[in-house]
Order: sequence, then C-alpha cells, then structure tokens
Amino acid sequence: MDDATQPPKRRPRYKGTHPRRFEEKYKELAPDRYAEEQAKVQARGHTPAGTHRSIMVEEILEVLDPQPGERALDATLGYGGHTRELLPRLLPGGRVVGLDVDPLELPRTEARLRALGFGEDVLAVRRTNFAGLAKVAAEAGPFDLVLADLGVSSMQIDNPARGFTWKADGPLDLRLNPHKGRSAADFLDSLDEAALAELLVTNADESHAEAIARELAGRGLRTTRAVADRVRAAVGSADEDETKKALQRTFQALRIAVNDEFGALDQFLAHLPAALNPGGRAAILTFHSGEDRRVKKAFQEDLREGTYAAVAPDPLRASPEERRSNPRSTSAKLRWARRA
Repeated sequence: MDDATQPPKRRPRYKGTHPRRFEEKYKELAPDRYAEEQAKVQARGHTPAGTHRSIMVEEILEVLDPQPGERALDATLGYGGHTRELLPRLLPGGRVVGLDVDPLELPRTEARLRALGFGEDVLAVRRTNFAGLAKVAAEAGPFDLVLADLGVSSMQIDNPARGFTWKADGPLDLRLNPHKGRSAADFLDSLDEAALAELLVTNADESHAEAIARELAGRGLRTTRAVADRVRAAVGSADEDETKKALQRTFQALRIAVNDEFGALDQFLAHLPAALNPGGRAAILTFHSGEDRRVKKAFQEDLREGTYAAVAPDPLRASPEERRSNPRSTSAKLRWARRA
C-alpha cells in the first residue's frame, strides 16, 4: 500500500479535554499545521511542546549589530530562532555558521531554516560542540559576530524521553548528545555521597546538597521520577517552591556534569578572541551563576590584556514584558564583548 492509499493516522488519545503528556500534544508538535494553537499556548506564558522561544532577541541584535556582508557564528544553534533573525540582517553577502551537538534536534532545525529559503550559500550547519571553536574558526572564520546561548532548549527539556525534566517520568539520561558519553544514571552510579554533595554545591549552589546526596548516592536510580521522589524526600519541606527549586538544581547539576558544560565553556572562552575579526562582537547568554562567572572573568581578563576594546559593565536582563510572557527568560543574563 502506497502513501496515497494509506488511511489517515489517528490523533493521540488522551484523558480529559486537554492533552497533558508531551506525546499527546499533537497540535503543539505540528506548528506548521496548527499555528493558532501555538499562539494560544504562548499567550498563556508557556512554550509549545517541541519548540523553543528564543530569549532576549532584540537585546542580542542590538549588541551584535549585524550588518550586510558580515560573517556570524551561532555557536549553539538550538531551535534556530536567533539565526533566523540574524540572517536577513546579514544579507546580501553575509553568512552564518551554526553549531550544535544534538543529533536529534539539529536535522529538524536545519530543515526549518532551509524551508525558509536559507540555502548552503548563506547558512552552514555543523554538528559539533562549541568547545572546538578554534578548529571551526580556522576552517570557516574568523567571524564578525559570535553568539552563544548556553544551557538547553525547551524542546529538549520538555521531552521526557531525553531525561531532562523531573516533571514527567523518563530515562535518566540528560545528555545533549545521547549517542556519546555516559548517561546521568550511569554517572550517578559512579559517585559516592561526598562527591555527589560537592557536585550539587559546585554546579547548582544547592543548599540541601548533603541530604539529597544521602538519598541519591548508591541507589541505582535509572529514571527521572525515581530521582525526583528521592529529592522530595530529602528536602522534606511543605514549601512547594523550595522543593521545586531543589529539583531544578539537582537536575541542572547532573546535566552540567554529564555534558561537561563548564569545561566546554572554558575552552570556548579561551579561543573566542582569536575567532573574532578586529572590531568583532560576541554575545553570550547564560542561565546559571557558574556560567555567568566564567564569562565575566574571561571578558574582564581579556579587556585588561587589551584583547577586547570593551565588555559589558553589567549583564543585561530580559525585559519585564518578556519575563511575564516567557518565564524561562527570568534567569537569563546577557554579556557582550568587542574585539580590539
């Protein structure tokens, strides 16, 4: 039976009047067919399932100041929202190189951008970690603009199969590239109580680190729900907000460690000045105090050495309007630097 004669696929079944599970949200997962549903979800201050709302777009465009003919690097392509806004401002004659480590989401992002008319002549897409910036710059640079939007995207967080969320049950994975390295479950099994407590403090400033480590270490936990239940038991608080923050910080700490995010960022920052043309601009969006400290320190050191002509004196934050419409922008901090 060919595609033309196959019966139409039934929509997912779900209880109640609205879908709750990720895989049931068929309208949100098909934005091309259900644009009206996307708008409704965004109007409620949520991000539609399987998508990502780019953060601080206007602020990033202002500090990067893209001009026709310039070359840009989007070091964390993600859903492609920032690149979609950059490219028209670089044309004619300009180009974007987009990097991402996620082998599942990158093909989808590239397909969306190609469908908008951005061909190989203006957009090059590479599956690689931005820690390899030196090699990328040697082959495709140097660049007039470099953007890095750190952390993970909403389509990764919201999909239980990726293991990034404590809100639904799924495998305890947390890898940006699920085909490489150890899963969070295997990594957690390798830590004793003291090492895990230290990790929770270092990567997430977790105030309940010792109690959580006692509940998680040596338990052979393999699912997000199992970890979430143990964290709740460790916190033992009637304060729902405090428990939620502990869950967020625990998953964040594990994710950072599993993907060596701090190590990758340190390498990226070390090679960033050489990847920029004279007068080139860099913008880095962080969502964690450990990330922001690293960016601030690197920018200030290079400013003192004369490598940068100017850096952000203070981080820029999302506007009150953006924080209301997209709560995931609340923790974002934007720092910029300009090459001497």
